[in-house]
Amino acid sequence: MKNIEGRLLPLLKTGFCTPKVSSIARRLREPTTTIQYNIKRLEREGKVKGYKAVLNHEKLDRGFCAYALLELNPKAYVQPEVVARKIAKNPDVESVDICTGDWELIVKLRARDHNGYYGLVKTLLSQEEVAKIKSLISLKQMKSEFIEFKPEKEKE
Repeated sequence: MKNIEGRLLPLLKTGFCTPKVSSIARRLREPTTTIQYNIKRLEREGKVKGYKAVLNHEKLDRGFCAYALLELNPKAYVQPEVVARKIAKNPDVESVDICTGDWELIVKLRARDHNGYYGLVKTLLSQEEVAKIKSLISLKQMKSEFIEFKPEKEKE
């Protein structure tokens, strides 16, 4: 069988997934037509924006996770959405949130290792809208996208 992992993973990561209607129907003990109807209604109403795979970033060589707290320059402060959209275009950015407090943006980043993260920080700092960055390094992710990760068996 042909290995298309390199082309498939970016699609799964960005929303090219569909719900498992038959599995949901079995779990809820409802007909698949009822499940399909309700899913389509939720999509139409905008309650469901899309579907994506929850990836094991360690196995994909993107296990280094950090949160960058960004302080914006006064000119950029009035329109944080513009800066957030610009930052979100980077494929190593997992999420961008506009927030209150001492920092205007929280950016979740994925990299291969600390050197990769250092490159991302330099990229962020090179943007004129960004005044300051504070980093928080994730030591271990326990839950993502509402899915709790099961502990891997201890190696003996």
